[in-house]
Amino acid sequence: MSDKGCCDSVGECFFDYYTSKILVIRSKKVGTLNRFTQALVIAYVIGYVCVLKKGYQDTDTVLSSVTTKVKGIALTNTTELGERVWDVADYIIPPQEDGSFFVLTNMIITPNQTQSKCAEQTSFYIIKQSILFFSGVRTGRCVNYNDTIKTCEVLSWCPLEKIVEPPNPPLLADAENFTVLIKNNIRYPKFNFNKRNILPNINNSYLTQCVFSRKTDPDCPIFRLKDIVEEAEEDFQTMAVHGGVMGVQIRWDCDLDMPQSWCVPRYTFRRLDNKDPENNVAPGYNFRFAKYYKDSDGTETRTLIKGYGIRFDVLVFGQAGKFNIIPTLLNIGAGLALLGLVNVICDWIVLTLMKRKHHYKEQKYTYVDDFGLVSIFGLIRHPNVCYTCCILILFGILTYTWVTFCNWLCSSCAL
Repeated sequence: MSDKGCCDSVGECFFDYYTSKILVIRSKKVGTLNRFTQALVIAYVIGYVCVLKKGYQDTDTVLSSVTTKVKGIALTNTTELGERVWDVADYIIPPQEDGSFFVLTNMIITPNQTQSKCAEQTSFYIIKQSILFFSGVRTGRCVNYNDTIKTCEVLSWCPLEKIVEPPNPPLLADAENFTVLIKNNIRYPKFNFNKRNILPNINNSYLTQCVFSRKTDPDCPIFRLKDIVEEAEEDFQTMAVHGGVMGVQIRWDCDLDMPQSWCVPRYTFRRLDNKDPENNVAPGYNFRFAKYYKDSDGTETRTLIKGYGIRFDVLVFGQAGKFNIIPTLLNIGAGLALLGLVNVICDWIVLTLMKRKHHYKEQKYTYVDDFGLVSIFGLIRHPNVCYTCCILILFGILTYTWVTFCNWLCSSCAL
């Protein structure tokens, strides 16, 4: 019996039809809560979605290309090389990179190396004896490293590279005064919008004498290397000893509903490599390269340089927005849907927290039995339907088949 009652209840719930009913509750508390919640939803949609996040705009991400040109001269005076002037062809390695450039700031020089046999250094022999290959190919002979120590003989570029700490202060300390011209071209393909960081108001005379400064020249695309490092709250001379990696961030956030002159780059700078004092294994940035020569007798000689320096990575970010009806309608629709939640919240409060919640529930929900459907023929013979067909016929809206049907319908209405 209980099973049958359960099945009947399920069947009744399944075949029930729910329609809206308007119930006006004259309550200052509920009315105030309702208007306040509606105001919050409207403020969110207008203030946050539309104004702050520009929900009425379609957006596109930036496509970018970057080229750089460094200028500057430095003077060094070392035992290995003597007095020497370094220009851009010497300290920019390689000459061009994709979106970055490297500036040599310090070095350890091992001159006049030739292909020959020599004694392996003691530091390699004692510390790294578990490694199969050290600074060359071992010949199997033990030779005198000095008067008291013997080490393995190796076939290598001799004399071997010096195992010392890099000079402090750095050899190319003058690199802090080098300047770099960063040329950045951007495009938003969805809006067919192009621009570059050399703005239209910049001419040749200004470009030859300006240097980037947030106060006086915020649009100048020429940067002094020391200024870049100091903007990241670092010291150039300290960083130049072991090298490091700096990030030059260019952000293009453009509102294309506004004048194009408002779309300008914003520059920020930060250090990218790890400088944690508690995890200082292999600090900085360095690599080795060599310059090769041949004597008059054909003997090949090289100067080995372990170079330390600062790598500058140019990182471009950006997003552009422009009015589009589709995201506008989507956000308006989302806002209207949120307004529908206001009624749900107020209904829940009225039916669960109010003192007269049972009375409100009786007034809100009304159950009506099934009285059957009106016949289709009775519906279509209703005078209003007939008159509507006649009006449509007069204005020529219906096709010939429907005109015939309406003529019959109107004649039957007259009966």
